[in-house]
Amino acid sequence: MFIQTESTPNPATLKFLPGQAVLSAGTADFPSAVAAASSPLATRVFTAEGVVGVFFGPDFVTVTKRDDVDWSHIKPAILGAIMEHYQSGQPVIADESGTVGHADHDGPDEGIVKQIKELLDTRVRPAVAQDGGDITFHGFEKGVVYLHMQGACAGCPSSTMTLKSGIENLLKHYIPEVVEVRAIAA
Repeated sequence: MFIQTESTPNPATLKFLPGQAVLSAGTADFPSAVAAASSPLATRVFTAEGVVGVFFGPDFVTVTKRDDVDWSHIKPAILGAIMEHYQSGQPVIADESGTVGHADHDGPDEGIVKQIKELLDTRVRPAVAQDGGDITFHGFEKGVVYLHMQGACAGCPSSTMTLKSGIENLLKHYIPEVVEVRAIAA
């Protein structure tokens, strides 16, 4: 098994590409070892000293490290953990019902929310997935779109710029009812 790695805009995050499917649908975010209990793969990755976050996309694993840890010291342990997992035959997540997608939204703004989700799915999410992250819809209220940033996007130095200059401008352009975009904490 050959696992490729890619840097991300977030220097504390590295993207690992195992060359096979990671999740069949959605994404999964594990901001701590305790949160990773449902995932044999995430649990293995957290055994590497200095790992503080693990995120799964369709074909990648994004790992976030502490700032005081050097990638050259923990990268071999993470590669070994991913390889061991795929050789074990265990599932990536014991129950994939916990994978994340957009939040549901009913009410008078349902049509607007549908447009927001469609733009996120077609224009935004594929781009941020290339950088090892994901952005999902959380809510829409009084013209403000609330988004949840995960993986490499969470805590990335350029995430505010992406959110305001990129996503907010895109949504405002196509949907006049959108006046602002804000990130929410996990």
